[in-house]
Amino acid sequence: MVSNNRKRVLTGLMILLVSCVALAQNPAQRVDFSLRSIDGQTVTSDSLRGEIVVLAFGASWLPLSRTQLQGVRKFADEYSNRGVVVYWVSTESADAKSKNYASDEQLRAFAQKYGLKVTVLRDPDGVISKKLGVDQLPSIVILDKEGNVSGPPIGGLDPNGNLAAQLASRLDKLL
Repeated sequence: MVSNNRKRVLTGLMILLVSCVALAQNPAQRVDFSLRSIDGQTVTSDSLRGEIVVLAFGASWLPLSRTQLQGVRKFADEYSNRGVVVYWVSTESADAKSKNYASDEQLRAFAQKYGLKVTVLRDPDGVISKKLGVDQLPSIVILDKEGNVSGPPIGGLDPNGNLAAQLASRLDKLL
């Protein structure tokens, strides 16, 4: 009996060791992308090199509070002088025939209504959010200065609007 338990423990430790070595050898994940802003500009992963980027993925139909959305703006204001750029990325469709459709004008009105004074980008087919591992809305993805994804997506927005506290541990490692 002891022998079987010992084998299981050793097997588990070997699997853990191999996983850790594999993670250490793999470079950080870099995802190349190009997203259009609601003002018609194009933002690419290459254009963001040299800056830490926070991508807040969401949609105007989400039941988020004004406090949560204004927290995104407050965070952007607080961290902009530290080399952090913040974007709201709408996952709503750009196809007027879709049930999940939102026009650029509707997204502008949404941002204005909630005081979301950051650049709003569009990921209408969810291609980029999927590449970045986003599986729930809202979610936040942080990119380092080389454009690499820094850790898994962070699900949700702080209900008290304190995004800085929510992201501090990850950002402090990058700044």
